[in-house]
Amino acid sequence: MTLKTALVTGITGQDGSYLAELLLKKDYVVHGIVRRASTFNTHRIDHLYHDPHEPDARLFLHYGDLTDGTRIAALLEQVQPDEVYHLAAQSHVRVSFDEPEFTGDTTGLGTIRLLEAIRATGLSCRFYQASSSEMFGATPPPQNESTPFHPRSPYGAAKVYAYWVTRNYREAYGLYAVNGILFNHESPRRGPTFVTRKVAMAAAQIKAGLQEVIHLGNLDARRDWGYAAEYVEAMWLMLQQDKPDDYVIATGASHSVRDFVDQCFSHVGLDWRDHVRFDERYLRPSEVDDLVGDAAKAERVLGWRPRVRAPELARLMVDAELTALSHTRATAVGAPAASPVLELARP
Repeated sequence: MTLKTALVTGITGQDGSYLAELLLKKDYVVHGIVRRASTFNTHRIDHLYHDPHEPDARLFLHYGDLTDGTRIAALLEQVQPDEVYHLAAQSHVRVSFDEPEFTGDTTGLGTIRLLEAIRATGLSCRFYQASSSEMFGATPPPQNESTPFHPRSPYGAAKVYAYWVTRNYREAYGLYAVNGILFNHESPRRGPTFVTRKVAMAAAQIKAGLQEVIHLGNLDARRDWGYAAEYVEAMWLMLQQDKPDDYVIATGASHSVRDFVDQCFSHVGLDWRDHVRFDERYLRPSEVDDLVGDAAKAERVLGWRPRVRAPELARLMVDAELTALSHTRATAVGAPAASPVLELARP
């Protein structure tokens, strides 16, 4: 049996790691693109990686960058993927105000470099673009596939550009290209500078007596938070349909940052008001007040629906932080540590 081949940009990120797990379970051969750096940032996928010389190896990593269209085209020619999942981006909304040009180059132009490489090489594949609820910005909720975009950050604006070029290449060149408009999705693998992970880490650290306070910005912003491990299932489902289309993926429930903070701290028996301090440095120049997705189309067409909601997600993330702390303490007092992961040269 010939196995399907997938190429994943952003494979070392939260979504990329969960997607790689899913695809490997479905017997894909998975190729991931990673940026060259002096140190490896592969901890989210090290448990999946095996020596590429082994006969049963199905995960391969390649150096590449979204700012280098020539390299992207060369990788497509080499890998010949059946499916391309484009997840890589400068994805931190607050940082996009500080680095707007870099955000536009990677998050926006990086998408068209990839699409143009697919078109120019004549590759027959299916393409997934990781679009974002930040594209809706100031548009009142609930938001669905027909809701007008009104981005409120350089990141949101770059994602709008990437969304429309994906639509354009589908309509102009007949590419099988879809947009997954994913609302906020979190997990224990979320980067520590994102508010949900930052809060979950702080709740566990404060409970353990390792930290006293956490500094946050706007507690009134409301988001539709889901579980990243479930959202990658929707990505895969989108590329299994007969015709390409665009889909909103969300839980349909709205929670404030304050709600999420309360859920995390309550889970460890703490009153968040004793430990949270306001810091205006975390405010955005223009804020997105409320994002709530309507994923009725995804449920109707893809058969996808969320299972984990924000309160359960908060508990799940805090428990993961508590477990990590207990492992760290056990190692510190001389308990046997887990075997180190051997870093092997990537092809």
